[in-house]
Amino acid sequence: MKVQTLDRTFNILELLSKQQKGLSLTDISKSINLHKSTVYRLLSALMSRGYIEKRNSRYRLGLEFVELCSLYINSLELKTEAEPILRELSRLTTQTVFLATMQEQEVIYIDKVEKFNSLRKYSIIGQRRPLYCTSLGKVFLMGMSNDEIKDYLSKKEIISFTQNTIEDMPSLIENINLSRKRGWTFDDEEYETNVQCVGAPIYDYRKNIIAAVSTVWYVDQVKNLNLEEIAGFVVCAAQDISKHLGYRQK
Repeated sequence: MKVQTLDRTFNILELLSKQQKGLSLTDISKSINLHKSTVYRLLSALMSRGYIEKRNSRYRLGLEFVELCSLYINSLELKTEAEPILRELSRLTTQTVFLATMQEQEVIYIDKVEKFNSLRKYSIIGQRRPLYCTSLGKVFLMGMSNDEIKDYLSKKEIISFTQNTIEDMPSLIENINLSRKRGWTFDDEEYETNVQCVGAPIYDYRKNIIAAVSTVWYVDQVKNLNLEEIAGFVVCAAQDISKHLGYRQK
């Protein structure tokens, strides 16, 4: 059973996607065989969200719709370029590897690679985590100035997930400054007890941090782990992905 309003809305969007110069209210009404008053209400709702814009009495797709599509396409490109590199990183470290981006100042997982293929990988995809207590999140804090970090923290409720969670601003900024200097972040059981992670930034051609990659392990299952060596693998993987996305250091 179709939801009529949604069906009509998509009819409008699909129609306008093929009209670079846009269409008038009358043209849209005739094209989808719908009363002008109904079309106007739907267009008004879409305009309020930025998905439709009106110029000289003609309606066309808005910037919000374009941005939404761009985010999706970029995500697909990122995952495509990153997948073989993530698999190699998992092989080198013998640990689980994550790929994440940032949305609304939270980490969102978009891919996961384990030593053995598992349906469990999909359980994490789409989940969100805080920036301040995860290796992936700290990567995005690396891309902010200290003032921007302070502004972010001032608007965020800092939750202590474990006894290792860094709760005060000076200590977190010190931690991020160290991360910038060495080029990688470390989650020392700060989000989840018995879990440690190393993360590194992925850059685009504009030299902006657009994603992060990490390796994670259970402390009680890994003995004699060389943190510097693991971090080196993660940084190299992040650099390789960045290069595939057009990033050049010089």
